Amino acid sequence: MKKFVSFWTFVFALIMVSTVFAEDMIKEQSLRHSFKELTRSTEWKKESEVDLNFDVFHPQGMTKIGDKYFMSSVEIEERPKKYAQKKNGYDRSAGKGTGHLFVFNGKGELLKDIELGEGDIYHPGGIDFDGENIWVPVAEYRPDSKSIVYKIDAETFNVSKEFRVDDHIGGIVHNDQTGKLLGVSWGSRQYYEWNIKGKELKTLMNSSHFIDYQDCEYLEKSKMICSGIAGLNRPSTEKSYELGGLALVDTKTLAAEHEVPLAEFSSQQHVITRNPVFLNMRNKEIRLFAVPDDDKEASLLIYEAKTR
Repeated sequence: MKKFVSFWTFVFALIMVSTVFAEDMIKEQSLRHSFKELTRSTEWKKESEVDLNFDVFHPQGMTKIGDKYFMSSVEIEERPKKYAQKKNGYDRSAGKGTGHLFVFNGKGELLKDIELGEGDIYHPGGIDFDGENIWVPVAEYRPDSKSIVYKIDAETFNVSKEFRVDDHIGGIVHNDQTGKLLGVSWGSRQYYEWNIKGKELKTLMNSSHFIDYQDCEYLEKSKMICSGIAGLNRPSTEKSYELGGLALVDTKTLAAEHEVPLAEFSSQQHVITRNPVFLNMRNKEIRLFAVPDDDKEASLLIYEAKTR
């Protein structure tokens, strides 16, 4: 009898896991198709705003797992200073800081603060979830520098250093279809591809100059959605205009398949794709989660867009 009950318990659990997996695949497929219907005139409506009850410092990447949010951030203690001439290949000093991976709930309450980095390597980038682990690159806060790629168990929060890279890696994506990892450099001007052990497989210059990618998430069929910003000069003012945008990128060719500008701004006048962004589907609406502002005044902004 016990074996019989155990067997059907196992079957039931397997059905539940398969059902959740299938639902996630359908949602990702729907998001991929709906994303291609976004245009410059798409109306984004703010659904809600959640105050975050902790100092977020300078957020970088975000993903949502169930009712929990995972968000990388850099706590800057001393800003890097530009050199008049390059020193040892660097155009600026290292500065000082601490890398964080915050875990918080839908009420904006901090559940966990995981510190990441070592020495001059303290600046986390865009993150991705592979179904079990969060992948986080942490780099020096300067171009052409060094990085460590971390893997954090989403359940236990166990942290492991996976490999090092001789460049600033500003974002990472796990290809769930091939098991390979894709990274972007400072300003996302160059792509890197590694196997799961960190062996470099190829590099390629980014052919798109629309925006600099800040955060990317993997979709099914070797696609990823990237969000970011470009600072554009404005006449008669020193303050640049923040052009925000989203891009659907093919991880095989590394070409952008669909790009769309986004011009929604936060209370601190930052475009909402400036920092971490996460997208998903609810019914026929694309939902966008963003934390564009810094420090203790930051909020989680949730927008919706209808594409049909």
